[in-house]
Amino acid sequence: MLPQRRHELILRALRAEGPAPVGVLAERLGVSQATVRRDLGQLGREGRLTRVYGGAMAAGEEPIPRVAAERADEKEAVARRAADLVADGDTVLLDIGTTAHRLARHLRDRALTVLTSSLTVYEELKDAEDVRLVLLGGVVRRSYHSMVGFLTEDALRQVHADTVFLGASGVRGDGQVMDSTGVEVPVKRAMVAAGDRVVLLADAGKFPGTGLARVCGPDALDMVVTSAGADEPTCAVLAEAGVEVLR
Repeated sequence: MLPQRRHELILRALRAEGPAPVGVLAERLGVSQATVRRDLGQLGREGRLTRVYGGAMAAGEEPIPRVAAERADEKEAVARRAADLVADGDTVLLDIGTTAHRLARHLRDRALTVLTSSLTVYEELKDAEDVRLVLLGGVVRRSYHSMVGFLTEDALRQVHADTVFLGASGVRGDGQVMDSTGVEVPVKRAMVAAGDRVVLLADAGKFPGTGLARVCGPDALDMVVTSAGADEPTCAVLAEAGVEVLR
């Protein structure tokens, strides 16, 4: 197999399935681990992937535990505030992300229906007896612990939620909601269309932010729950667009 083809297959596997050890990649490609290490070294120098202990992950992706530890206090404050927006008997749709996972913890003892594409939310709520839990189908994206693809998008077109709790990579200064994970963007857009009320969960570190693709404009949002220190000009733009900003 030509090196260029190996590189394409390595990158495709990392994007679809998340971080992978050298041994797994070698077995999949039918080559030696030494060959894979050389390929990973070259792709790493080119900035096309990120080396991690024992293997690699797609460029721009961060392991879930590392992301969860970043701005943990702010994320917890956002999650607690968001939980206050939920009434018993509601149907809520939870996006992926570490803040949505924290929100799920605050909903464990509530009589609710929770729809989600997040495997971490599923793990959090699977034993919560009062929660009717609906896991959306799709392709498992291991690096993000999520379900993606046309099956997930089709499932979202069949459901309805009182409130959608949306995550994102950042909020631009003009109020545009952005995400850096291209395969998740169509799922997020389908989530926005599935709810009566759309609430963005975005701690202050995501203001103002950037991302690979636009998820929606401020006109699609009803509320933004953020934390102290969120960029004031961006919050003002959101408020002018009719979005309620909670901190």
